[in-house]
Amino acid sequence: MKELEQRIGYTYRQISILENALTHSSFANESRTGAKSNERLEFLGDAVLSIIVSDHIYRNCPNLPEGDLSKLRASLVCEKSLCRFAQELGLGEYLRMSRGERNLDGQHRPSILADAFEAVIASIYLDGGLEEARAFVLRFVEPELKSPRPKAFKDYKTTLQEIVQKNPEERLTYVLVGEEGPDHAKHFIVEVHLNNNVIGKGGGRSKKEAEQQAAREALKLMGY
Repeated sequence: MKELEQRIGYTYRQISILENALTHSSFANESRTGAKSNERLEFLGDAVLSIIVSDHIYRNCPNLPEGDLSKLRASLVCEKSLCRFAQELGLGEYLRMSRGERNLDGQHRPSILADAFEAVIASIYLDGGLEEARAFVLRFVEPELKSPRPKAFKDYKTTLQEIVQKNPEERLTYVLVGEEGPDHAKHFIVEVHLNNNVIGKGGGRSKKEAEQQAAREALKLMGY
């Protein structure tokens, strides 16, 4: 863990919280020691990441309108970017997962790496506070912003939101309606609702991917 702390650039007061961030559900489900998966940390890390990136680009991109800020943020926090950040840390080699999951190359799966990166953000936030988490996140985000060729990312959710918000009374919600497959090969199914009507349905290997695909179907049905 000391080596990983050096890579992260943060020394934990409670190393157990980092261990939790590295624990995949497949390991937790088979563990007899009561180990908990990193899913709750992933949930918190997603929110912490969003506020850090939103605040940073708001302050540093003063000429960008709201729609462009949303698209820029989406490109920085999407699964592809988070997976790449996790790979830079070599996070996969430290993940705790079942033997079956590792045999299936789970430590290299983009969705697992992206989730683990968010969990690590949450672990730093809980152990050391927002400023430590901010310093960690910006190590990865700032070089992306300075890149002359930003990574392309088609953010269907943001596009759909921009269309819908033209009518303030309309409300979009994403509902997880199904999960299929074993822990090492989950497939999530999500519906996007406009008020009480289903306008799109999509699937993916992560909830975020499924939401994007549901939004993509909704846009297609709306003629976009």
